[in-house]
Amino acid sequence: MNDLRRNIRLRQLVRQFNKQRKKQRQQIDILCNDIISAQKDFIKSLKIISFAADFYGSIIGSTELNDLLCMAGNLIQKHIPDVYAAFFLVQTENFELHVFENEQPLELDEKRIENLFTTEIASAISESNHVCTIDDMLEMGLQCSPIWLDKISMAAMPLSTGSSKMGFLLIYRSSKNPLNSDELKSITQIMPGLARSIASCRLLSAVNDL
Repeated sequence: MNDLRRNIRLRQLVRQFNKQRKKQRQQIDILCNDIISAQKDFIKSLKIISFAADFYGSIIGSTELNDLLCMAGNLIQKHIPDVYAAFFLVQTENFELHVFENEQPLELDEKRIENLFTTEIASAISESNHVCTIDDMLEMGLQCSPIWLDKISMAAMPLSTGSSKMGFLLIYRSSKNPLNSDELKSITQIMPGLARSIASCRLLSAVNDL
């Protein structure tokens, strides 16, 4: 009888031990997944910081606006594969346009995307304080063929130095490879510094014209 009780007690202890061990394994798995997720987020953040550092290091000292925009456009295209980039810069009554293409055709049947942006739409994007999606731009009055909406992934980021609105950067590529949040975040990070550099180039040009 004592042996029977001991066996029952032993089986209970074994079941409790196995239950505790299973719970510990689950806790370890959760902890490992959290560590892996945090590590991935850290690596993403590090890549964004590294891109920003390389970008600012490359454009520092640029005094000519065209040289600055060429450098910025090339760096953005190296960072985001197959992207088209276009700078819309505020002028007195219009916008100055600088376009940087790539070797990946978009196969659009109508006129260029940049030509769809009226002064009113460009102004609205410049005045916004956030990344503008295609939906945002359509609400602002962008007239875009439904065919295009199926073929492109597009976003616009304002360029501003405090209260001074410099314009915006438009980036887009094929919807087969849509722009992702990490790419948009990395470009957003460089907008303030790029806007200040554009303002400095314009100020220097104005001084030289005196």
